[in-house]
Amino acid sequence: MPDLNTLARWMILFGLSIAAIGGLIWVLGRLGLPLGRLPGDLRFGSGGFTCLVPLATMLLLSVILTLLLNLLVRWLNR
Repeated sequence: MPDLNTLARWMILFGLSIAAIGGLIWVLGRLGLPLGRLPGDLRFGSGGFTCLVPLATMLLLSVILTLLLNLLVRWLNR
């Protein structure tokens, strides 16, 4: 079992990562990118109920993050 200092560092790193991802999503939203409104994103609504299933957005973000992570891993393994 890791000591508390190691656990605290991992939790801080995880929190900062979540904050960075949130900031990136916020900036992308301010740039006017139509994330969540791409062709292929499903939106169902009835009365006061709306269900959004962003299939195309999830696929696009998955491809982009896969490419970025592969580049990062290759760069770190030099």
